[in-house]
Amino acid sequence: MLARLLTFIVAASLSLIGTAQAQGKPELQWFGQAAFKLTTAGGKVIMIDPWILGNPKTPQELKNLDALGKVDLILVTHGHGDHLGDAVELAKKNNVPVWGPAGMNQTLATLGVLPANLAPRMNKSGTIEPFPGVKITQVHAEHSSEMILKDPVTGKDVSYAAGEPVGLIIELESGLKIYHMGDTGLFGDMKFIGEYYKPDLLLIPIGGHFVLSPKDAAYATREWIKPKMALPMHYGTNPFLRGTPAEYKAALGQTPTEVLDMTPGDKKTF
Repeated sequence: MLARLLTFIVAASLSLIGTAQAQGKPELQWFGQAAFKLTTAGGKVIMIDPWILGNPKTPQELKNLDALGKVDLILVTHGHGDHLGDAVELAKKNNVPVWGPAGMNQTLATLGVLPANLAPRMNKSGTIEPFPGVKITQVHAEHSSEMILKDPVTGKDVSYAAGEPVGLIIELESGLKIYHMGDTGLFGDMKFIGEYYKPDLLLIPIGGHFVLSPKDAAYATREWIKPKMALPMHYGTNPFLRGTPAEYKAALGQTPTEVLDMTPGDKKTF
């Protein structure tokens, strides 16, 4: 009888722990540009486009990869340095995979920059379920993708093909769906992505020149994607990225979408 009672108590305790984890709130921390640290309700840490050490918008006190603590997964939208960033070092430091465009990861593995087990391949419309209740899908992005890597023999920078750029649909345990657009210009299937995936939170570039301008970003948000919340990103890190959140809000006008006001270093729970 006592043994049965103890078994029941242990089972009930484990159930309560699982429920508490499931009821936790996901947290998003922005490091500037397109770099984010996403902590899921179950405590898993996902780094997205982790350009941190060289990012002029990342607060100085956060420019320490060890200070990030444990990292469970790394997502990269394309091979440009302000997105691939510190992904390779973080992957090796934490022995965790970098999930990115298939062509980019193939090049990283072929060159020996990352071992094959830390550079798995996936592609657009592909979905992974790395943790219970978490799904990540690659979608289209209208941009380019190449990597500049230093040749270990000559010491010179060499440009390598890095597959096609992608956006990311991240669905968390709570059902919250985040659409990280990566770098992109306008394309008509943003409407399809909005209708099919129904993202709650949109992480949208607004800087212009290389990516959406505030006007273009506002149009995509209001007319096509229609998220509950939007966070403007990828602006102000170089002279070409002149778009501002104020311009984005003005172009957006009256809309049900809530525009989040965050500065690099800020955290927000959902």
